[in-house]
Formats: sequence, structure tokens, C-alpha cells
Amino acid sequence: MEDLREKYIDLIAKAGDEAALEDLRVAAVGKKGEISLKMRELGKMSPEERQVAGPALNALKDEINAALAAKKAALADVALEERLKTEWLDVTLPGRPMRRGTIHPVSQVMEEITAIFADLGFSVAEGPQIDSDWYNFDALNIPSHHPARAEMDTFYMHRAEGDNRPPHVLRTHTSPVQIRHMEAHGAPCRVIAPGRVYRADYDQTHTPMFHQVEGLAIDRDISMANLKWVLEEFVKAYFEVDHVELRFRASHFPFTEPSAEVDIQCSWEGGVLKVGEGDDWLEILGSGMVHPQVLKNSGVNPDEWQGFAFGMGIDRIAMLKYGIPDLRAFFDSDLRWLRHYGFAALDVPTTAAGLSR
Repeated sequence: MEDLREKYIDLIAKAGDEAALEDLRVAAVGKKGEISLKMRELGKMSPEERQVAGPALNALKDEINAALAAKKAALADVALEERLKTEWLDVTLPGRPMRRGTIHPVSQVMEEITAIFADLGFSVAEGPQIDSDWYNFDALNIPSHHPARAEMDTFYMHRAEGDNRPPHVLRTHTSPVQIRHMEAHGAPCRVIAPGRVYRADYDQTHTPMFHQVEGLAIDRDISMANLKWVLEEFVKAYFEVDHVELRFRASHFPFTEPSAEVDIQCSWEGGVLKVGEGDDWLEILGSGMVHPQVLKNSGVNPDEWQGFAFGMGIDRIAMLKYGIPDLRAFFDSDLRWLRHYGFAALDVPTTAAGLSR
């Protein structure tokens, strides 16, 4: 054993790289190494011989393993020193500018909308993006034959054979959040519901996934006049103008009665949108008084409570405010586009300090 010790200690000390060191480890303490074979011979010895040879062999094995580990660490230190001789950094060189990430226009506009409506007394409500067709359609007074319920327009979730649960969909609007909020909190209430929605459509102004914000206000004496004032205040704050005319056009939505589409006064001089001036009109949202049946479906008594609701596309109003021509670019993850249209992380919108840069 003393001969084995001197042999391997000497060879380990002379090893020039990790490959040679690994070969020595296998030769000494590997499964078929010399020391391992010696330890197998313990079974052939008498108990008295094992009491002497066993501890000696274990001590030898531990000493060889310790020598191997020490040599491996020493070789690593030498390799690092060699690397440091060739790899160096001149700390006196001027620093390179670091590119910073930007806030996506959709995220920024969501924050702007939230800040404006917070000043008007609205809180934010949230709900699931996958919902049953009861919340997405039935509770909102949308009949079974309505085109929006066709599979060519709505993403339905797959159901296994024998599954008797109601169909589930990727929500087509954030209106289900209004139903869930009224179920949970009743009336009165004043909330907005921003979030992702999904429809089977794709072109310059439509994508399968986009963003909407819907608003709801329920109380005892709310009227269309309150709706008009809220929308006027929102448009003035969002587009940062002092005056704007709104035009309400009679329309039809299953969940509101009466219903109205809302246009804003604007001009298109040189292809640039200017809100609050000119002779043109631009449709931006739909609105109306909440249908009594929708209130009833939400557990709110329509004989005691009434209110208004509205909804608009966040991506669309972002395009209008910041001059973005193609909706599809919002989801292309083009870094050049994001750097051009993005916002600094500290550009937190507030109605007091200004919404946009």
C-alpha cells in the first residue's frame, strides 16, 4: 500500500491537465482501479487481517481522492491565470450606451385610461379570460342566433365527449366582468374593466387578440346625461384638449337600451388627426343604458337601479392618439417599432402631471 501511495501521489503531482488527472483517478480509485481491486480482496482475508488492512485501504483511498481534488483546483487556478493574461479590460475606456426597454403603447394607454377614470370615481374590475357562454353571451342578453356566437367569430374551447358543462369561450369582450362584478358586489357600483379579448379576425385594423375597456355605473338616478358628461370628460383628458364635441347616434346593442354609438369631432389635416376641431366625425365607442334584463341576470333589481355602460378598443384609441397606422404592428415584437412608439418606464401617466410625454 505504501508503494501504491507513493506511485499515485507522484503521478498526481506531475499531471499536466485535467484529462491526465482523470485517467489517474480511474487507474487508482475507479471501479477497476488498483486500490479498488485491493479493497475487494478484503473478503478473502481473516477477520484479524481485515481489521488492519481495511482502515489502511480506506485512509489510502481518502488520501488519493484529496490529492486529486487539490490538483484539480490547482490546474483550474493555472488555467484562470492564463486566461487573465490574454483577457483584460481597459477600465478607462468610455462606456457604451445601454439600450433600455420601453413600455408598450397598449400598457401605457391602459394606465392613462385607468388614471382618468380613477379621477372620475371609477375603480378597476377584473375577470377570467376564459369564461362560460352564459357570462359572455346569455347574461348580456345576446340571443342564441346572434352572429357573434358563431364559431367563425368566436373561439370556443374544446369539450371532451360526455362533458355536460356549459360551453366555454375566449371572452369576446370584457362585459362578462361587469356581470361578475354586479353578482359579487351588487349596486351601486362604478367600475371599468380593461383587458384582453379574442375574436376570429385578422387584418390591418383587426387582430385575433386585442384589448378593450368597458365601463359600468349603476345607481338609482343615473341617466344618459351622466353618460354624456363622463365620456366628454374622458375624451378631453385622454386627447388632452380643452373642448370637444361628441355626437351620439342611435344604435342597437343587446345589452343596452337605448343604445348609442359615439363620434368625436375631429379634422384630418395632412393625414394628422386633430381632436376637438374641424368638421369631420370619428366613431370611437359604443354605449347606452344597461338593459333591465342584464341587471336582472346579474342579481340587481331593475325596478330600483339603473345605469349606463360603454366600451371601446384600447388598441384603436392608442392608434388614434399616437399616430400608429397598423394594428398588427402592436403584436410583431419588432424592437425598432417598440423603441419608436414605446414609453420610458418612469413616464407614469397622471391627470395632474400630464398623461403622455
